[in-house]
This record gives sequence, structure tokens and C-alpha cells, in this order.
Amino acid sequence: MAGARDLRVGRAVFLDRDGTIALDVPYCSRPEDFKLFPGVAEAIKLLNNAGFKVIVITNQSGIARGYFTEKTLSLIHRKMEAELAMDGAKIDAIYYCPHHPDDGCDCRKPNTALFKKAGEDSSIDFKSSYVVGDMGLDIVAGGKMGCRTVLIDHSEDNSVKDSAKVDYVALDILDAAKWILSDD
Repeated sequence: MAGARDLRVGRAVFLDRDGTIALDVPYCSRPEDFKLFPGVAEAIKLLNNAGFKVIVITNQSGIARGYFTEKTLSLIHRKMEAELAMDGAKIDAIYYCPHHPDDGCDCRKPNTALFKKAGEDSSIDFKSSYVVGDMGLDIVAGGKMGCRTVLIDHSEDNSVKDSAKVDYVALDILDAAKWILSDD
């Protein structure tokens, strides 16, 4: 089916989950504790309508730590997708790392295996894509992939801005989406 979304099938916006599109609840282990930030659906819908694939890449070490299961994570992600859909927004794919930080896996950000897998699955042109996150590890991963990077700045801490290549510092996800569309 052809449409506006097919115009840039090779372009994506990779979003971190916790602290970027949703409240950062430490080891969020229940769907009822998952809360989207205001403006997230509007931001994602803007990106959808502009033809970007919207892909969530998230570290979820709570699985390895035994705080929740992959089944519970799936329920949380279904809740996220359902809430976004109510406002006409769509996540194209979700990739997560279930490993503990000490496991040394290739998929835990700032490593890039999940980005590479998404690229293979969706034929992503990383040089024309963006990574949006609230932590240095998101920005570092985006830089490794050759993406433009956007930091959601929730604090006065400038260490991330100073230590990693950040293309834009956004107040929130809606600000990030508007900048991406103006940078396009």
C-alpha cells in the first residue's frame, strides 16, 4: 500500500523509552505504572505523517534482574502502543535489551546491535536518521550509527551535552520532533 509513510522508508527516528517518551519509573514492572509524557502521541504522529519510521530501542535490565518478565514487558509495550493509537500515532517497531549491564552483550546501549537489527529489518539509512534520548548512552549509540542526535534535557546537568556529540538539546519529545522536521 503506497502512501505518505512510504516516501522515506529508509529514514527513522529511534526513540529511547524511559525518560524520553515515558516517565522513568525504575524497573517499571507493571503496565499501570507506565505513563507516557504529555505530547508524545502528537510528536510521534508528526513523525509518522512526515514519513519517518518510529522505532523504540530500550535497555530493560529489569528482566535479567528478575524484576519482571518478557511477558510483562510485552504487556507494557502493548499499553504504550494502544495509548498512542488512540491519538493516531504509531510505533513501527520496538527492540529491547533484556540483559544485565555486566553481561557484556552487544545489544545494550550504547552498543549498537539493536540499531543494526532494526536497520536490517527495515532498510534504514542511518545517515538520514535520528536518535532521541535522555541519556549519554543514547547519544553515544546514535553517534556510532552515524545518526543525528537529540538529547531530551530534564536537568541542569550539562555533562551529557559536553561529553557526547549532541545535534540538538530538546525540552521534550514534541520539541525534538519539531526540530527533526525543521532539520529535514
